[in-house]
Formats: sequence, C-alpha cells, structure tokens
Amino acid sequence: MSLRALIATADGRYEDPWHPFPETSARLADALGDAGFHVETAPVDEALSKIGDADLLAVNAGDPWRHEPPRLGAPAGAVTGLDAALDRGIGVLAMHTSLASLRDYPSWSVATGGIWLPGISMHPPLSDARFDWAEHPLAGDEPLLAVDERYAYLQQIGARDIVATHDHEGVRHPVVWTREYGSARVAVDLLGHDTRSYDSPDHRALIARLARWAARA
Repeated sequence: MSLRALIATADGRYEDPWHPFPETSARLADALGDAGFHVETAPVDEALSKIGDADLLAVNAGDPWRHEPPRLGAPAGAVTGLDAALDRGIGVLAMHTSLASLRDYPSWSVATGGIWLPGISMHPPLSDARFDWAEHPLAGDEPLLAVDERYAYLQQIGARDIVATHDHEGVRHPVVWTREYGSARVAVDLLGHDTRSYDSPDHRALIARLARWAARA
C-alpha cells in the first residue's frame, strides 16, 4: 500500500524568528519517508488547498498572528480544502508550534484538541528533556528523550488520549496525544523545536508510530 503524506510547512506569515522550519520540515519528511510515506512539502496555505487524496497531513508551522500587525486571513479554497479532508477521514500529524498556527482555519483547533494561548501557554528553557509515557498503545518501551521544549498550559478542546507527558511546577502536562475528529484520526506531537529533537531515535520512532496510526496504515 502506497501512503502519501503532505507536509504543510511554514513560509511567509507562518515563519518566526525562533524556529528553523525549513530544517525541521526536512527532518520530518525524512522521518515520514522512513515510516513508509511518499512525502510532498508545500507552504501552509498552498498545501491545504491541494490536499487531494493524501493519507496524512502533517503541519509544521508557526503563529501568523504573532507578527506586527497580525497577518490575518486564509484563502477560502484552503479552508474548504482542510474541512473536506477532515470530513473524508484524513490522518493528521500536528507538530510542535502547529497548535499556535492555522488560527484562520476554524476547524483546526477543534480537530487537534488544543490551542496555544498567548500570555498563558509557555515552556521552560529548551533542555535535554525526558518525557514520560502514559498508558497508550503508541507509547514506547524506553524513555522518550530529546533536546526540546516542554510545552505547558495549552487550552484543551475536547477529549484526547494522552501518549506522553512532562511535569512542570508540580503539574502534569500532556505533550503527545491522539484523538478522533469525526472520521479523521489526529495525532499531536508538541516536540520538534529544532533538528536536535529529530536527532532523538526515540522521537523519530514515535513520529513513525503516530503517522501510521493517523493514516490507518
């Protein structure tokens, strides 16, 4: 079975000064290729307007509203393209900052089950971190280790099945989860700040499991 993955990567209004999106999208493409996907990459709004029959949509992009002034709006064809893909049951893999992205796509946050809240959501300084597995079929056998940021205090939207967590200030925060949105399977992986995260064999193996689960492979 040939699987097609489309990566919606940051460009223009989806870029920011903190994340090397060209490098991380390339590493994400490598990880998905190793997982058995034929991978294409396109800028966010272009990708969402041409999802077609892709088995997996992976999003790796930043917050367009962080610019001054905020860069609002998305092409109508891209909004309807995402909605149609979700309706038919596409697999979704939302990486790192993507829960702060696609703010002009009404179905995105309710599909992913979370959203980054400016002024509330945060992360401690990037570090050599350990993330703890929850009771989930996609959890690994070895500790999840990666040089990465540990996102905290995101707004939850709807139910989710937690795959991995971390502890910050005595609070357990989910960093990886899965959920179903209508016919679509959605996997959220808040790791992936820069290429060091993709250097982690544990993280690359997790990406493969999440992607294949989302695509029903």
